[in-house]
Amino acid sequence: MYLALYRKWRPRVFSEVISQEHITKTLQNQVRTGKLAHAYLFTGSRGTGKTTCSKILAKAANCLHPVDGNPCLECSVCKGIDDGSILDVVEMDAASNNSVDDVRDLRDEAGDAPTVCKYRVYIIDEVHMLSSSAFNALLKIMEEPPPHVLFILATTEVHKVPQTIVSRCQQYDFRRIRPADSAKRMLEISEQEEFTLEPDAAALIARLADGGMRDALSLLDQCAAFSDHIDEKTVADTAGIAGSDHLFALSDAILRKDAASAIFRVGELYDNAKGIDRLVSELIGHFRSVMLCKSVTDPKNLVVCLPEEMEKFMELARAMSLSRILEILSAFQQCLDALSRSSNKKVELEMTLIRLCSSEETAAVPTDLTRRLEKLEQAAKAAPAPAAPKPEREAPAAEKEPAPKAPTEAPAEGGSIRPMAQWEGLLSELSRSEPALFVMLEGSRAFISGGLVLIESPNPMLKSLLLTDNIGAKLADLVEETLGQRYRLRITKRENQAVSGQSESALDHILQKAKSENIEVHES
Repeated sequence: MYLALYRKWRPRVFSEVISQEHITKTLQNQVRTGKLAHAYLFTGSRGTGKTTCSKILAKAANCLHPVDGNPCLECSVCKGIDDGSILDVVEMDAASNNSVDDVRDLRDEAGDAPTVCKYRVYIIDEVHMLSSSAFNALLKIMEEPPPHVLFILATTEVHKVPQTIVSRCQQYDFRRIRPADSAKRMLEISEQEEFTLEPDAAALIARLADGGMRDALSLLDQCAAFSDHIDEKTVADTAGIAGSDHLFALSDAILRKDAASAIFRVGELYDNAKGIDRLVSELIGHFRSVMLCKSVTDPKNLVVCLPEEMEKFMELARAMSLSRILEILSAFQQCLDALSRSSNKKVELEMTLIRLCSSEETAAVPTDLTRRLEKLEQAAKAAPAPAAPKPEREAPAAEKEPAPKAPTEAPAEGGSIRPMAQWEGLLSELSRSEPALFVMLEGSRAFISGGLVLIESPNPMLKSLLLTDNIGAKLADLVEETLGQRYRLRITKRENQAVSGQSESALDHILQKAKSENIEVHES
């Protein structure tokens, strides 16, 4: 019987797991030293190795002859766990076994000593699907577990897992598989399976898999069934995608505002059974790459593509303004939202293309923080100048009309705006641990105002990038680690103004205005 590639080539030891070295090394050391925790929580997107590492850890913890923290794969325990004949390792799918009775049965079993293994291991996949009562039942045994019990929980939605459970586990966050690692692994597998895989095709599969190795191998399996020689066209045909040539042709038509060419190209793709939803998603990813090339100094670490494609992206970025790129991205995002409600998806996309080809470029909409800063500056300008001494016959000062109140979004009188002294140190740490995030924040400054950290950056796309890449929460966590408390983040673009022959940012200007109006400003 044929075995699917993702099953046949599933890693069997920690050293075969790719892109998760920060996790596999730790688990190996724990097995080698015998310092295993009683409960683990593996989180991350699909296909990143959570279940695979759970099984490897279950074997390594019980292996009769472990090798440097890895299972030997030769002893009776390793073989028994692999073929399912040893009942001391239990895999439970919480999506279909999520009731309190299921967890109670598990809890009752956990009290029994293992029959063959050293540990009785419970692997609970998609643990976030458990009911509230089931979580409560699980919590009881996790609070005081027997010494022979090992829990391994896996989930793609850790935010749905109660904190009472999370706090009793060692949590490991699995990263998306790096495209380069995924492509390299597929090339190695293709050699063993004796079919030809072009490097360009491997890179395209890795990009389509979006960080999931299982998805990549499943698509590779499909392509291998289609042809023994897999090139970029084979992948595009098998996956039902437009391909880079079609995407660049569409973007060129939008750039030239040639609606006829754009609609003709969409019709051609539609006739070849290309899905409209998939096409719009690809266009969003395509113009995201253009946006990054336009707004980031060195986008190579952020844009996954072939070298020749990178040059095309750079040409598009040079030919289009940032506001135009944002307009196009916003239009396709709206189109994608509307497709689920549309009775004719092709017409919906055609209308979007016509609007883009007939519209004039619009100025970028200022961010919320920019508007707040503008209000603060206006309030500073509107504040009355100190009153000069007046004759006695004039009304007493107490009867004068009170000064206008500053907008509620601006710092209140007596509030403070102070530079974040630790910002440079945080950036220095990011340059080593998170180079992609460091590139986005390079040249930025940070200020603290109440419960806000204001990040002033020359990068006009920083706010959008943080949202797009879903790393705003990570930055907030880093700020919390640095300052010792939770702050909300706000991003503002640095605007240059000539002051005494030097460059002065908008925030500097506002700070000076605040000082002049007797608003307390702390600088360190």
